[in-house]
Amino acid sequence: MTTFFFVRHGVTSHTGHKLTGWMPDVHLTEDGIKQAEAAAQALASVPLKAVYSSPIDRTLETAKIVAAPHKLDVAVRADLGEVQYGKWTNRSIKSLARTKLWDVVQRWPSGARFPDGETLLEVQHRVVTELDKIRAEHPKRAVACASHSDVIKLTVAHYLGVHIDLFQRIEVSPASITVIAVGDGGPRVLAVNATPASSPKP
Repeated sequence: MTTFFFVRHGVTSHTGHKLTGWMPDVHLTEDGIKQAEAAAQALASVPLKAVYSSPIDRTLETAKIVAAPHKLDVAVRADLGEVQYGKWTNRSIKSLARTKLWDVVQRWPSGARFPDGETLLEVQHRVVTELDKIRAEHPKRAVACASHSDVIKLTVAHYLGVHIDLFQRIEVSPASITVIAVGDGGPRVLAVNATPASSPKP
């Protein structure tokens, strides 16, 4: 089995206020750095063989902090990247919540496409496909993947066998750790949205 430790990036100045998407130059705040350091400390005793990251600044910063105790370089994988929100990028959550599409995303996610962006089904497919590649590279090993809330939620839904229309019920907080083991016999979801202090070891 390959054990994946998914770490959501720490907070930025946009977290909870704006939909950052793939915007460059949005970095971890001081609190975000502390959150990432707490996640790194929680994973310091895990025998990680590799650390992967979305190519976006906030996840790369988180991944480098997680990788440091293991003296590992961070491998960038674009398909672990955030949802392509298209024209929704850099808009306030408050303004988006007033759109018709917002209700679709909340109630019927599988039927939503972001304007000039992706569907959530497309995101789920690309992420799971990438994880299959990583698993083939690291059989019977532990790896960390720094990514984003919706991406991790969609991943959890896939491995739980939960329909994508229910993925909004899954919570993934900043710098939380989600653990999924995947082998030829199938996946096991070991933890979701764990705080660093409660994160399980493989």
